[in-house]
Amino acid sequence: MSAAGDARWLREAIALSRSCPPSRTAFSVGAVVVGAGGTVLATGYSRETSPHDHAEEAALGKLAPGDPRLRTATLYSSLEPCTRRASRPVSCTQLILAAGIPEVVFAWREPLLFADCDGAERLRAAGVAVREVPGLSGGVREVNAHLLR
Repeated sequence: MSAAGDARWLREAIALSRSCPPSRTAFSVGAVVVGAGGTVLATGYSRETSPHDHAEEAALGKLAPGDPRLRTATLYSSLEPCTRRASRPVSCTQLILAAGIPEVVFAWREPLLFADCDGAERLRAAGVAVREVPGLSGGVREVNAHLLR
């Protein structure tokens, strides 16, 4: 995807994060899974259907396991995918790897507030192409400003 395409889909993920029910103990995150042809396959946001939902988990949960489109898809997340969770046994990084998604783009690295996250490094080590677009991180920090004070 081009830099303009990455920015477009990350802005969509950030917009989705504004739909998250507020929480004092979790980030508000949005995710968009985009197929190879530029078609949105699924979207999700934190706490979409359960207080424990993560955005990537919510989006991937809308797709059938083994969906062949995931093998050429890109997952856009406003925040770096998690590697540790208190609420569920499987992290978003593990879900992305299990789905076979080859590319992940995010705007902001998870700060050391709730967990020590190394999702970008774990995804890269597993062969996933990972791009960070820090120029859009301001929007993510704005949505989560209540946690950063």
